[in-house]
Amino acid sequence: MYTAETQLRIRYAETDQMGYAYYGNYATYYEVARVEALRQLGFQYRKMEEEGVMMPVTELKCKFLKAAKYDELITVRVTITQMPAVRMFFTYEVIGETGEKLNEGETTLVFINMLTNRPCKAPEYLLSILKPYFK
Repeated sequence: MYTAETQLRIRYAETDQMGYAYYGNYATYYEVARVEALRQLGFQYRKMEEEGVMMPVTELKCKFLKAAKYDELITVRVTITQMPAVRMFFTYEVIGETGEKLNEGETTLVFINMLTNRPCKAPEYLLSILKPYFK
């Protein structure tokens, strides 16, 4: 299992009339944390896409526990729960400044060969980067 954290500040443009983070932004918070978690491992989406593989999200679950508020510094904890094969699974916890869990979620992404537009296996270099975390 691999876990990483990314901090984000809730910007005014991301809030609703009550000053709470608009619910639709959580998918973006998850994406930022997911990309940064992989970057911390030395993996880059851009390189994978240049080599003909993309990773669209096929499933998103999001559970709201408490509201994140304007100007709050949140921590998004992302965990890769199992070694990827054709799919890659992520879980998320959004933690507020006081340490309270505000949100939790999950995404499933699928590796797609860009030439055939068909599912394919995870790139070998990604598997080799993740292997030490799943012994």
